[in-house]
Amino acid sequence: MSLLGPLGVTLVVFVGALVVVLILWWLGDRSPRTLTAPERAPFAGGLPPAVHAWSRYHARYYVMALVFLAFDMEMVYMYPWAVVFVREGVVAMVEMAMFITILLIGVLYTWRERALEWA
Repeated sequence: MSLLGPLGVTLVVFVGALVVVLILWWLGDRSPRTLTAPERAPFAGGLPPAVHAWSRYHARYYVMALVFLAFDMEMVYMYPWAVVFVREGVVAMVEMAMFITILLIGVLYTWRERALEWA
């Protein structure tokens, strides 16, 4: 395999995976199977669905998702910041304080708009 180089090895692995997928797909199509009505219904813990799958969500759920993403992004930047803080010192501390302040302003605005209330 070393004669092919890294690109050739990648191509061989890709073609091999594609062949396996196509073989499994072909084998799945060959088996005759007729689903009964209960097997075709979506599974929801054994009960029929209470609402349609395309039902709309209230807008507050989108706001909560954005708040979650804000805190998630905070954690994504906190871990590498801890490594940089050891090297940079006070400059890194000021930058992180500004970042957390911007996030805190967003959370306070969300709280003021009562987007965190569920009822």
